[in-house]
Amino acid sequence: MLIVNFFIHYWVVNFITIFMVMFMYLFFMNQSFSWSMEYMFNYSNISNLMVLLSLILCVLTLISSPENKKKKYLLCICSLSLILMVSFSTDNSMIFYIFFESSLIPTLFLIVSWGYQPERLQAGTYMMIYTVTASLPLMILMLARCKHDGTMMFSLFNMLSYSNISMTLIIMLAFLVKLPMYSCHLWLPKAHVEASLAGSMILAGILLKLGGFGLIQMSKMFELTGVTMNNMLLFTMSLSFFGGLLASMMCMRQNDMKAFVAYSSVSHMSLVIVGVLYDKIWGVTSALITMFAHGLSSSALFCMTYYTYTKVHSRSMAYIKGMLQLFPILSMFWFIFCSLNMAVPPSLNLLGEMFVIPVMYSMSIMFIIIMGFMIFMSAVYNMYLYSLINHGPSSNYIFPSFPMKMYQMTSLLFHVIPFLMIFKLEFFVN
Repeated sequence: MLIVNFFIHYWVVNFITIFMVMFMYLFFMNQSFSWSMEYMFNYSNISNLMVLLSLILCVLTLISSPENKKKKYLLCICSLSLILMVSFSTDNSMIFYIFFESSLIPTLFLIVSWGYQPERLQAGTYMMIYTVTASLPLMILMLARCKHDGTMMFSLFNMLSYSNISMTLIIMLAFLVKLPMYSCHLWLPKAHVEASLAGSMILAGILLKLGGFGLIQMSKMFELTGVTMNNMLLFTMSLSFFGGLLASMMCMRQNDMKAFVAYSSVSHMSLVIVGVLYDKIWGVTSALITMFAHGLSSSALFCMTYYTYTKVHSRSMAYIKGMLQLFPILSMFWFIFCSLNMAVPPSLNLLGEMFVIPVMYSMSIMFIIIMGFMIFMSAVYNMYLYSLINHGPSSNYIFPSFPMKMYQMTSLLFHVIPFLMIFKLEFFVN
């Protein structure tokens, strides 16, 4: 009875905390709020959607890992949700930067404290060195820009903007490492392999999207995109897009399921980088849809790898075969999320890829050719992942165990439901 009461108390505290955050956010986003508060919070569909994604995944993180009942774990998830809410909704550039960097602290605890691999401290060190080192020059430029214009508000930079082409790379680097762009991605597979389930879900589902959102915000301060298209910007877009093709090919060389999903994230984020940097309605809409859809599909795939690991006690795909015979429900979810990840119709992933095609065509026919190869490789590695794990004779390393639990199926089903937002397309476009 004591255990049951503790479990009920645990979930009550979790959901009350999360829904209090949601209530606070809806209250502050009320259009009847005072005029002065409008300059403290960012009213846009991009901000609203990213906050919604953050709250959904934080709740799903708690549902997916009920075995972690420690107060420190609960505090870590709730503090991270508050940090992300402020990061995505603030209109103050320095507050955005502070909370942008603060999000690394709870994530580091999720990797180091609750990771179950021996090299998790090294993975956390890699993540901090890559992300913090790349973002420190940006802080200096932001302070100089705020001093020059006499404001810290993103909404006022449009009226007082000026372009500084020579600093393009320094400004973008902090967010390209966070996304990450190919050649700045080496910390990501290491962090995913060593992280716990909650760390992988939040890192892939939310924190990578913080990099894309940061690029959109910085374009209001420094005019990185669109009109001020320069050679550095074109080189960055070309490297990112070609790197996305290479990352999709590297998926076929992975043996660890987590590393497999991590490299597929690098491939998908290349579309976000090109869409944001081109700064047209088609590109930004494609980036927004891709960020939302990838946040859900990648989080679900990391859940699948963890649930498979709990039954096989190995993430090596060489030892996992014939799951369809032993765990048909788990195989069904593998099929659903591999299909969503490879952008089958009518998924949001497909919509994001379709919106970016006019951007590619307006730039160069070579981008269309490379994107065709990327779509083909996306289908190949997702079909390879599903068929290798689930089809064929049952492996001798897999033994029948308990079926999927209710909280596991609940978490996976709630990953699928937000994909129905494809029928509310005007939320992404307006």
